[in-house]
Amino acid sequence: MKKISVVTGASGFVGSHVVDKLLAEGHQVRCILRGSSSTKWLENKPVEIFNCGLFDKDALRKILKDADYLFHVAGVVKAKEEEEYFKGNVETTRTLLDLLCEVNPGIKKVVIVSSQTACGPSLDGNPVNEKTAEHPITRYGKSKLAQEKLAKSYMDKLPITIIRPPAVFGERDTEIYLFFRTYKQGLMGLIGFNKKKLSLVYVHDLVKGIYLASVSANSTGQTYFIGTEKYYDWDQIGEVTRKAVGKKALTIRIPHAIVYSVAAVAQFFAVFSSNAATFNIEKAKDFVQPAWTCDVSKAMNELGYRQEFSLEEGIMRTIDWYRAMKWL
Repeated sequence: MKKISVVTGASGFVGSHVVDKLLAEGHQVRCILRGSSSTKWLENKPVEIFNCGLFDKDALRKILKDADYLFHVAGVVKAKEEEEYFKGNVETTRTLLDLLCEVNPGIKKVVIVSSQTACGPSLDGNPVNEKTAEHPITRYGKSKLAQEKLAKSYMDKLPITIIRPPAVFGERDTEIYLFFRTYKQGLMGLIGFNKKKLSLVYVHDLVKGIYLASVSANSTGQTYFIGTEKYYDWDQIGEVTRKAVGKKALTIRIPHAIVYSVAAVAQFFAVFSSNAATFNIEKAKDFVQPAWTCDVSKAMNELGYRQEFSLEEGIMRTIDWYRAMKWL
């Protein structure tokens, strides 16, 4: 019998890679999407697609009742109002966990993909870890922390594991892609005048970590950071990108005050749009932090996680894919 895995957010960047990993591991995969979701990363794959969203309880009961695993990847990353973050990240999680308690309390594992933003940026230059007191600085981060706290309140009833990735890059991504596109066009903008450190994770390493957490007996009731084993500054990332792209971009340092000014203007004009601003004051707050680094040693020790792809390999594979797709 094939194991049955349910994936929320299966049409997205990380979710679609989770689907690919599960198919490679021989799972039967059910994908929960919103009706408006594109299915381009799922086309011609042996998956079941359910366009019911995460609030249709009758549909969800049928999807979840005999599942072996649930990978909850879906979430709201940008919104105009705080309530939208909490509805998309917390209330959807509550619905899923309530229904599992009702129809499938014996599920093997529930993996919830959270974010480093739930914990917050580095403190005094030190990487955060699973014991660091949470200090989210944005509404998104606060909603992801609320999601984690909700999930923990169900850990006495369900086998739940929480994964906190830092910034994720790789094939199909449209966010960090903008950095690569701008670099290819000949410009590399650096925020501020200090060397900002960060953890990254190539999507294939993240998905491997997510899968390890799902099959590990040790992971139940635990939280893990999954990222690179090393930390990088943007000069290093720029140098790796230069080699991958094959040309050097002009580096411009942008003062924090200008970053906030641009964010404020973008946020103001978003008021007149039906869509939330991609860049806003909260994103600016993220960008100006001295460091976003996380310690992955717990995942290494308890899950056997190892970073398989170096930064150079990950960026080269990503840029090659963007080129093949005519994105670069």
